[in-house]
Amino acid sequence: MIKALLFDFDGTLLNTNDLIIQTFMHVLNERFPGQYSPKDCLKFLGPSLKQTMSDIAPGEEDAMIAKYREYNELHHDELVTQYPDVVSTLEQLKAIGIKLAIVSTKRNGMIDRGLSVLGASHLFDVCIGTDDVKNVKPDPEPVLLALERLGVNKEEAIMIGDNSHDIEAGHNAGIKAAGVAWAFKGPEYLMQFKPEYMLHHMTDLLDIVKAG
Repeated sequence: MIKALLFDFDGTLLNTNDLIIQTFMHVLNERFPGQYSPKDCLKFLGPSLKQTMSDIAPGEEDAMIAKYREYNELHHDELVTQYPDVVSTLEQLKAIGIKLAIVSTKRNGMIDRGLSVLGASHLFDVCIGTDDVKNVKPDPEPVLLALERLGVNKEEAIMIGDNSHDIEAGHNAGIKAAGVAWAFKGPEYLMQFKPEYMLHHMTDLLDIVKAG
């Protein structure tokens, strides 16, 4: 029986793809003029900011992250958009007793800001961000911490996300995983990582939890 749903945030509950890509382009064009395109930035969706900046500019991570965060925070509210029926589905899940958690590679403060824009701050029992863990997804640590704080067993939870890191983190923690077909990289990309479920619409979760 499913008692808890763990969600990635960016690209899963809130459409932050344009925000993230525009922010990377702003930072990268300043440091590496003309070397990156928006398409190149797709591979940066999912990994932690620290990991990505370490790969792009070793030794300059702190400065690059600071520039990223400055632009990202300034333009956050204007560039994010909502996916259909996310909040209404979360409300229905909450009403039938499902525990809800966020497991993200974002800082906790930015998760809170995104939830505020989404109008869903009141719906989540637990939020795990980078401030809570030493190891981010696909490491199982954040998923296991969420399960512990929710007080549920592994067989009672599903990890849901739009990226390989989400599916792998769920599996590495010993729980089932679901991909979302609205992922920027597409459902075919996610199917490579063998999620137990593929959500074509947020409301699919209602059928999944009712089926047990």
